[in-house]
Amino acid sequence: MAFHIKNLEAEALARRVAALKRTGLTEALHTKHELEREQPRPSLLEIGVRFCRDLRARGKPDHGRPADKTFRDSLYEND
Repeated sequence: MAFHIKNLEAEALARRVAALKRTGLTEALHTKHELEREQPRPSLLEIGVRFCRDLRARGKPDHGRPADKTFRDSLYEND
């Protein structure tokens, strides 16, 4: 039985999944998120490098003085 996909983007995605999995369109439509699973994922190293670059891009915050022992002790004092 034939079917028609009216959404062109959905049809293109179904065809990509079918080509990647080497199956028919019906099987491609029955499997959810196959396209995302077939795409390469970034390695932990790439994720770490991206995180460091984003952090460095934010710049160094200027909070005034460094947190010395007196300041840290004042955080735990009960008034």
